[in-house]
Amino acid sequence: MDVIGAGFGRTGTRSLKAALELLGFGPCYHMSTVVAEPRRVRQWLDVGEGGPADWDTIFAGHRSAVDFPAASYWRELAAHHPAAKVILTVRDPGRWYDSARETIFRREIDAGTPQPWRRRVMSRLIAWRAPDFAIFPRMSKATVSDRLFGGRVADRDHCVAVFRRHVEEVRATIPADRLLVFECREGWEPLCRFLGVPVPDVPFPRANERAAFRAKRPGRALGLIVRGR
Repeated sequence: MDVIGAGFGRTGTRSLKAALELLGFGPCYHMSTVVAEPRRVRQWLDVGEGGPADWDTIFAGHRSAVDFPAASYWRELAAHHPAAKVILTVRDPGRWYDSARETIFRREIDAGTPQPWRRRVMSRLIAWRAPDFAIFPRMSKATVSDRLFGGRVADRDHCVAVFRRHVEEVRATIPADRLLVFECREGWEPLCRFLGVPVPDVPFPRANERAAFRAKRPGRALGLIVRGR
């Protein structure tokens, strides 16, 4: 592993994934990797529920990792790969929470409210056709919600405080020459300087993560039902 992303999901991690792969640090592991290969859900569930973490197996074939669930284990990964550089993606904490609430926290926040019949039917079909992916909410809760936020993802003030504390903890833990605190709007220059590579002659990737998340969700669910495991 050459690069470890310590930034929370919804801090430009999809853009960073694309940027790292353009710079030759791919494949880059991201939550989308887990979604695309549901067998990985059980690997993370085991870790999240206290099982041993075989990092070499989990990240086999990947030169970098960003986003959740990897970012939840940034300390462990930084220790396991002492030569890897660490990138902490950041953004305004309040805007981060608003984005997370509408995307990655949405399912858990809505879990206690009655769901439309279409969603209930879809969930049952996914549980039947793709049992590994059916436990995705449990995995996400164990590795992200419970581990980082004490299960309180609906509490805005609490989550914003956790976000701020996380930034300070990473800054205090990782040596300055090994750490880049990065906002994707800064573009190629600081990222390439930190990684010691030339600036590519292409625009920095700009992924509209919230729009992409919403647009892909129906197709993702349908694909799981059609393809099954």
